[in-house]
Amino acid sequence: MKKNRSQLFLMIAFIFAQFAWLGLLGLWIYWYVSNYLIFEKVGEQIAPQIVIDSPNVTIFVGGIILIAGIAVAMFFIFRNLTVQIKLTRLYDNFIANITHELKSPLSSIQLYLETLRDKEVTEEKKKEFLGFMMKDTSRLNKLINSILEISRLDKKRIAHNYYVYDADTIFRQLIDDSANQFRIPQSSVNFPNNNADLKCVIDKDAMQIVFDNLMDNAIKYSKKPVKLNIKLTHNSKKVIIEFQDHGIGIEQKNIKRLFQKFFRIDDKKIPNVKGTGLGLFWVKEILKFHAGKIRAVSAGENTGTSFIIELPIYQSSKKFYINSLLRETAKREKLLGDKNG
Repeated sequence: MKKNRSQLFLMIAFIFAQFAWLGLLGLWIYWYVSNYLIFEKVGEQIAPQIVIDSPNVTIFVGGIILIAGIAVAMFFIFRNLTVQIKLTRLYDNFIANITHELKSPLSSIQLYLETLRDKEVTEEKKKEFLGFMMKDTSRLNKLINSILEISRLDKKRIAHNYYVYDADTIFRQLIDDSANQFRIPQSSVNFPNNNADLKCVIDKDAMQIVFDNLMDNAIKYSKKPVKLNIKLTHNSKKVIIEFQDHGIGIEQKNIKRLFQKFFRIDDKKIPNVKGTGLGLFWVKEILKFHAGKIRAVSAGENTGTSFIIELPIYQSSKKFYINSLLRETAKREKLLGDKNG
């Protein structure tokens, strides 16, 4: 409530300031014009002994430029302040979400440990509790690693291992691994064969994160059991992967913000969806490192969403950049080999 009032106050202050500058500009013009008109009317009738300078055009123009410059500067200051407020709000939401995401498995682990400490539990139950705790620990570890990975992405310190792969083979393998991880039946994933001989340069582990996040999103935002249609096509320079789910869809107003850091769609129809707002941002950044990109397409509510990934075909586009990735990987492997040797 206090933040909303603060933002309203800033907006009112900005509007007031703009009116003040415009008023000052108007007065400045009025002063110049009125003095000029007076001088034109009575200037010749004044005795020559009285020296009156005519209104100086340079001062007038300079004054207008100064006032306009101040007004423009205030606009940019306000715009940057507004952006900062939005980032702060997104950051606050992220902190709230990440706190919940961390607290939930920790509370679960604590409950199991207290039960094991305070009660007589059968060996079968102990194994069951340990399994649950291992699952929660893995969830925590994955969450913390994702946050650290985002930090590395921001600082451009992420180290990838890039190799040349057959596109159809590697993407089929990555999608199968993601589907198995999230226990999505093979019958729910439609991925027709592509017989084209396409090569691409990717980091297999990083690209696995891309499909894991897309699978996770499809599960979170589907009311019914997940169904996926995945197509691998290409043009002269790009491998194109279309990843289509049959979930609740995305409103057009949210499409552009979908890949922003900390942004999450709050849908009242699926209130239990939790997350950090980092998943799709992570996906976009990983693809950017691959000289690729991603966009989302949705016709609206209950129509599902298509995520379209584009990556350069090896030796057909982005040759210099792709070859530099391969050289960096070879250099890194050589350094590791020298250290181990």
